[in-house]
Amino acid sequence: MNVPNFLTLARIVLVPFLVIIFYLPFESRYLVCAGIFAFAAVTDWFDGYLARRWNQSTPFGAFFDPVADKIMVAAALCLLIDEFSSFWMTVPAMIIVGREIVISALREWMAELGKRTSVAVSMIGKAKTTAQMVAITLLLLSPKPLDTWTDYAGIVLLYLAVVLTLWSMYVYLKAAWPDLSPFQKPD
Repeated sequence: MNVPNFLTLARIVLVPFLVIIFYLPFESRYLVCAGIFAFAAVTDWFDGYLARRWNQSTPFGAFFDPVADKIMVAAALCLLIDEFSSFWMTVPAMIIVGREIVISALREWMAELGKRTSVAVSMIGKAKTTAQMVAITLLLLSPKPLDTWTDYAGIVLLYLAVVLTLWSMYVYLKAAWPDLSPFQKPD
């Protein structure tokens, strides 16, 4: 177990704590949840950086790093949907989670074809992740109603993340289209 793998595992372990604390009846629960999520977001960056810098990439990390990210983001988005019970929160969350499912399946399928590099993580995907992590952290900070600058910044960043989500999905699908096309000639 190296440090990058420990950070990845820590994100997975934090998910139940995030959910339990969110529903506990104490006033600073929002601040604690935002802190947990922000910590997880920072460890997401650090584990990849450290794995590359220290040459500690492992199959465990390669598999569980994206899984940990998706679990943490999906759990936090579910909490926000429950908290705000509104269309403006549910639709972006559905788009973000739906895109993650599509791209994960696409990467797995392209790997089976030996073409995983054609759907590797791009700068658009990294920008999407950053906007999404900051947005969720800001939105976890406050209970409803939304009435502070951080709330509005969180909403703007959430919708920016949705635009980047759709854009990156388009880029990935476009790269894979020659292999996905129903008009492709069989080998």
